[in-house]
Amino acid sequence: MGKQSGTHIVWDWNGTLFHDNDAVVGATNAAFAELGLEPITLEQYRALYCVPIPKFYERLLGRLPTGAEWDAMDVVFHRYYTEHRTRCTLTEGAVDLLTGWTSAGHSQSILSMYGHEDLVPLVQGFGIESHFLRVDGRTGPSGGSKAAHMVRHLDLLAGTVNPARTVVIGDAADDALAARHAGARAVLYTGGSHSRAGLEEAGVPVVDTLGEAVAEAHRLAE
Repeated sequence: MGKQSGTHIVWDWNGTLFHDNDAVVGATNAAFAELGLEPITLEQYRALYCVPIPKFYERLLGRLPTGAEWDAMDVVFHRYYTEHRTRCTLTEGAVDLLTGWTSAGHSQSILSMYGHEDLVPLVQGFGIESHFLRVDGRTGPSGGSKAAHMVRHLDLLAGTVNPARTVVIGDAADDALAARHAGARAVLYTGGSHSRAGLEEAGVPVVDTLGEAVAEAHRLAE
């Protein structure tokens, strides 16, 4: 593949390539229990979820969590998630889409707010790492926004990937904001953390399958 030779996709991981909704909602409810909050459903989660994550908790608490509360909830969330993620699989059709995109001469990468040291072996465990130029997870504290990480991710791919021909595929409005911040496009997928109504507020294409997302990515970047 030549320098800047085709459309590049930056994939989000959780809720996009990795179908982990049950583990995420279960971990969220385990964290809520630390503060005596009632559990929520996937539909409620999608309606209320936002980043940065402390703001999400504020919507349920009526106030921002204290530093100590946030730390306690974060520990419980990640402990529960790590235990239950093993039951989760790649989103239906993901492997064929990744293979087809590579075969067509395009490039792709993963940028996730999931911890880098956990993300990399998880991707490797599914045997799909060869499809990606880079796999970058979060290396700092959890709870932040994706925008600065997206800029750094594309900077590290400079010379190979052109942001103007890059499309971010994710399941959260923050993915669209991060793409815009980095000079890229975005397509949002309804199978993850946000409701369709919430995603449509981002002002980018919203689709119900990853196949539609890839087709839209190709159209946007040409």
